[in-house]
Amino acid sequence: MSNLGWGEILIIAVVFVMLFGAKKLPDTARAVGRSLRIFKSEAAKLRDDAPDDPPAAVLSLEEQARRLEEQAARLRSGVQQDKL
Repeated sequence: MSNLGWGEILIIAVVFVMLFGAKKLPDTARAVGRSLRIFKSEAAKLRDDAPDDPPAAVLSLEEQARRLEEQAARLRSGVQQDKL
């Protein structure tokens, strides 16, 4: 906001008053403030939920393929047991 001078801020304020009206401007500003507060709290929750440390080792493609095959085999056996 360092690039805006008093003249630009005054023009922006006049445009807001013309768009929203003098009576609705405080309600609009309050609603924007609430929205920003909610956004900031949700963003903080996302940051808190993120794991702090990356996984210890990245699995190779072969290891990933082997684990996927094992999971597929377990799923197939579960489906076959459900059919019985």
